[in-house]
Amino acid sequence: MLGTSKSKRVLILYCTCGRLKCNTVSSVSQQNPALCFVWCDGRCWLVVFGCFAMISAQQPPFPNKIQRTMDCQSKEETSEEQYDSENCTCSSEHVESDAGSPVTLQILQNWVPRVSHYFDKEHYTYVGHQIVIQESIEHFGAVVWPGALALSQYLESNQEQFNLKDKKVLEIGAGTGLLSIVACILGAHVTATDLPEVLENLSYNISRNTQNLNMHKPEVRKLIWGEDLNENFPVSTYHYDFILATDVVYHHGALDPLLATMVYFCKPGTVLLWANKFRFSTDYEFLEKVCNIFNTTILAEFPESNVKLLKATIRKN
Repeated sequence: MLGTSKSKRVLILYCTCGRLKCNTVSSVSQQNPALCFVWCDGRCWLVVFGCFAMISAQQPPFPNKIQRTMDCQSKEETSEEQYDSENCTCSSEHVESDAGSPVTLQILQNWVPRVSHYFDKEHYTYVGHQIVIQESIEHFGAVVWPGALALSQYLESNQEQFNLKDKKVLEIGAGTGLLSIVACILGAHVTATDLPEVLENLSYNISRNTQNLNMHKPEVRKLIWGEDLNENFPVSTYHYDFILATDVVYHHGALDPLLATMVYFCKPGTVLLWANKFRFSTDYEFLEKVCNIFNTTILAEFPESNVKLLKATIRKN
């Protein structure tokens, strides 16, 4: 059984212990030894006599000393990139300066509390539209993560800077489809992609929230990072104005295929918008690789959620 409360990220699960694979026990209550906090699927679960209550969407503390000079645009013959895995910094002598310092923002509470018989659905409001998202605990991709909220909010608030109307947009790792739905509402031709096991819920959410709106019909497709890209998305046919990616970088083994996928789709004229909650040192290592390949600018930071929003374009040879 699932339940929600006004804090949005509060779920109560009864008799589902066997379905949860917990990584580590973070702490045990000193006042009540029957209570302990468990980090599972990137969330904090309060364990109470066999019941699990997710009380926070925050991660355990990780280093967050990333410098704002991560707007990396290096000249290979004169600049030496440096990376410090302990302090999680990426520095360069040559950085983009036209955008100035990144904007510090807070993810707004666009979640709308509702009384509903369906406890697995969340209600949001973006661009004047109510969006209903069905979530699931079965897959990482079936949950709305903070990066999707951050980029959805940014696109809604910066439509002049990033005008999506009639633009071709590809979202990789679309998950629940929230960001793709927002892009559709903003007038884009959207292709939302993810792993096969996520597509059913993704298709349901996108269809439910776009079927009655006067907009370009979105497309949902399977995309496994790094696999059969030229076969399924031949360069001669597919060119996108924007690539969207949110919280695609975390502790998984497909980071190199992910980077290869970003490079494959980012052609001259393509803008990659990537929002991510930075949790692990491997996240910063991936960022370093992005900086080495793309012209990269930090557009905004969301300190409370530890989310950074970056813009990247392919470098001209």
